Amino acid sequence: MSNDLMRFSVAMPEDLLVRFDHLVARRGLAKNRSEVVRDLVRDALVEDECATPGAEVVGTLTIVFNHHASDLQEKLHAIQHEFFDMIICSTHVHLDQHNCLEAIVLRGETGLVQDVANMILGTKGVKNGRLVLTTTGQFI
Repeated sequence: MSNDLMRFSVAMPEDLLVRFDHLVARRGLAKNRSEVVRDLVRDALVEDECATPGAEVVGTLTIVFNHHASDLQEKLHAIQHEFFDMIICSTHVHLDQHNCLEAIVLRGETGLVQDVANMILGTKGVKNGRLVLTTTGQFI
């Protein structure tokens, strides 16, 4: 794959272009329309790759929970130990006297990573959370 830049044009309604230019401006001085379009294309390709069955992905699962919830930490630890081969690391943060945040990094086949994340998110006592997937960088 060549790193030569190829030009193409894009037509869009003026109001959409104005909103896009605001996005470009918010992204900072080092960004211009072309760089933001490249960012958006890369994001779309990563999202598509992560949705491909069998793809290897890395996911960051962030959860918030009340650490006083009955047996919750033991349940979360049990799930993580069951899937220790997929869990790269986890970080536990005390938010206040009652609430904790845990960031768990998982690596594996996209369906399995999503399944493990859903098990953790579905554990009674987990208040909220989100899984963010990315590729392992093999194709982009």
